[in-house]
Amino acid sequence: MGDKNMKFNPEFVEEVIHRTLAEKRIVGSVVQIAWKGEVVYNSADGLADREQNRHMQEDALFRYASVTKPIVSTAAMVLISQGKLKLDDPVMKWLPEFRPKQPNGEVASMTVHHLMTHTAGLTYRFFQENGGTYEVAGVSDGMDIAGITLEENLQRIASAPLLYEPGKMWRYSIATDVLGAVIEKVTGLTLREAVELLVTHPLGMKNTDFVAVDSKRMTAAYADSSNSSGQPRRLRDEDHVPFIEGAAGFQLALERYHEPSAYLSGGAGMIGSAGDYLSLLETLRQGGGSLLPKALVAQMTINQIGHLEMPYWPGRGFGLGFTVLKDPAEAGTPESAGTWRMGGTYGHSWFVDPTEELSVVAFTNTALEGMSGRFTTELCEAVYEGIERKR
Repeated sequence: MGDKNMKFNPEFVEEVIHRTLAEKRIVGSVVQIAWKGEVVYNSADGLADREQNRHMQEDALFRYASVTKPIVSTAAMVLISQGKLKLDDPVMKWLPEFRPKQPNGEVASMTVHHLMTHTAGLTYRFFQENGGTYEVAGVSDGMDIAGITLEENLQRIASAPLLYEPGKMWRYSIATDVLGAVIEKVTGLTLREAVELLVTHPLGMKNTDFVAVDSKRMTAAYADSSNSSGQPRRLRDEDHVPFIEGAAGFQLALERYHEPSAYLSGGAGMIGSAGDYLSLLETLRQGGGSLLPKALVAQMTINQIGHLEMPYWPGRGFGLGFTVLKDPAEAGTPESAGTWRMGGTYGHSWFVDPTEELSVVAFTNTALEGMSGRFTTELCEAVYEGIERKR
């Protein structure tokens, strides 16, 4: 695997994957690792569909959920590089009808930078209590089939009061869906067309789209075990997955990937493969190639939110589309300072450590273990054991 002069030792990663599968914490996974510009690990393990006994394949297609966000954020950065969009553009310049109000009743002054850094005052329905303002307004988080257009969802989002004045706090949110609407206005294209033109086609990401390019390669979806069976439960076509205590949790529609009535969600709507995603991450890690100038990649990948606190992400800040590690000790991770990382509801995690020239994609079909469970921390530790950093 990779250049024989490189010292990646796969046994630590393999042990974590095999143990996690044996303990029935995940059903299947595709893990790909690039180090110093070479793919040094590429393995599909477990089952893509347990009930059909269909083995996981390296080109399996996953519901990306929030793994979508960096793709759409990259599309926005390409528009910025072309001079068609600016980070300090008021959102109302592009979406004049989108006028959410602050808690004091004043119309908010919201910018593209606020959207990309999740400091816009917005939230997600799944973070709120049952009966919260987004539920009352009928807001879709972009993972269900609400039968509404993006424009209608924006109207619903804008009808709910903001949590805070833009720029004053950080809260993970539906902001990337709003960014998707901005991209549509800037380009005059649908978000699907714009992302293909700006990102996926230039990078040869042929497996990545807002609909499944091959439904036969779609993975089944599972959720963490909540009963005595001790194995993940298969998600129903429409299902609910609990999140943090006291929050409404995730409303999921598995068939969204081929449902023409589902709006194009910039924060959660894409489907794709691990290999495609590794291509995107490596392009950004290596400075953007022909896609983006290095200076804009540098802006994406540094902390943009100062000292604002990030609940559930100790030691990390936020760039333009993903978290950026500030303090490895506080975060309790072997990653280098400056590492970028995110995940996705259906069971995905990824990170890029620029110092070590390292990009890691770990896609599973099991929520939420594959996104934020023990598997993610154990795999991360195993990767650093494998690159023999203390050599």
